[in-house]
Amino acid sequence: MAVANKVKGAPKIYTFKWSGVNRKGKKVAGEMQSESAAILKAEMRRQGVNITKIAKKSESIFSKMGNTVKAMDIAIISRQIATMLSAGVPLVQSLNIIAKSNEKAAIRDLMGSIASEVETGTPLSDALRKHPKYFDDLYCDLVSSGEQSGALEAIYDRIATYKEKAEALKSKIKKAMFYPITVVLVAIVVTTILLLFVIPQFEEIFSGFGAELPAFTQFVIGISVFMQNYWYVVFGVSFIAGYAFKQAHLKSQNVRDKTDKFVLKLPVIGTILHKAAMARFARTLSTTFAAGIPLIDALISAAGASGNFVYRTAILNIRNEVVAGMQMHVAMRTTGVFPDMVTQMIMIGEESGDLDGMLTKVADIFEREVDDAVDALTSLLEPLIMVVLGVVVGGLVIAMYLPIFSLGSVVA
Repeated sequence: MAVANKVKGAPKIYTFKWSGVNRKGKKVAGEMQSESAAILKAEMRRQGVNITKIAKKSESIFSKMGNTVKAMDIAIISRQIATMLSAGVPLVQSLNIIAKSNEKAAIRDLMGSIASEVETGTPLSDALRKHPKYFDDLYCDLVSSGEQSGALEAIYDRIATYKEKAEALKSKIKKAMFYPITVVLVAIVVTTILLLFVIPQFEEIFSGFGAELPAFTQFVIGISVFMQNYWYVVFGVSFIAGYAFKQAHLKSQNVRDKTDKFVLKLPVIGTILHKAAMARFARTLSTTFAAGIPLIDALISAAGASGNFVYRTAILNIRNEVVAGMQMHVAMRTTGVFPDMVTQMIMIGEESGDLDGMLTKVADIFEREVDDAVDALTSLLEPLIMVVLGVVVGGLVIAMYLPIFSLGSVVA
């Protein structure tokens, strides 16, 4: 008996391992996805294979962890839909193909549910709105615009491009944040190991010297003794503080806003985040405005997509000024957030009637700048990691060898 489907209306798809004999009497085996063993046997029989053994493939813990719908999956699905629509494949058939062919059960369930809704006559945008965890308002509004204008194929191409660019930009920002965190964590781990396990060995040796140790050595040994006695307090407080900040960041808009302001002021990282926010703003506004969504509504979408409180506030202020009759480039200049180059390009776009094209160029420029900045940061931090570790480890080694050097000079 089939297991009840997690998403109403979508057939449950399983992966089966099978073995059998083909028309030539040769043994064959493989894996295939199907709704049931009976359906799979019938399908293989039509292909000339007599299945002798079949079993449902069980999911491991790791495969279950990977069986989630991620933002990149939505980008890939969007591109698949755009490609099939441009090739003339009907929408329902496109959705069903994706639902049956994807390796992830979660995606098969999701797309199967959406396909079932569309088959009953529900507009695609309404079917997508029933899954807000995966399709946000911006995505659904763009699809709705394509349905109303009869240009769903062109709109989906824009959606796919937008999602791909957004995920690529997100990946670059994560890469930029990864290296500084790596430097700090490696330095903490190495220092902790030396303080807890290496320096105590030297402390035992120095206790037999019968002489006063250099101040730097006493300082390092004092830290080592403190860590040995209270390491659980240090790590406990650090964990609690990190957890408390995470919860406050999730639950408090004020904490998130202050964090957004703070990260923009960080050296190097702040510059990258500034450029990324402008790229997201321009890319979102270009996509929504070109899809036929009014500029006032498009600015709301762009504010939400900017990813930072400072830019979100500035864009909403721009919207208010535009509603009052001010040109967008003038309103942007009053915020003091956007550089002159951006406001000048927006001005040219407004005067030439090609605002979405100019916004696309702005997005391309800042996406390239983010890419270059991340590469530069990577090149800078690779030697910096060695310098930081060298200073930390070298300082501890010098502190331990200072008494030996002093003893050598006394003997000489």
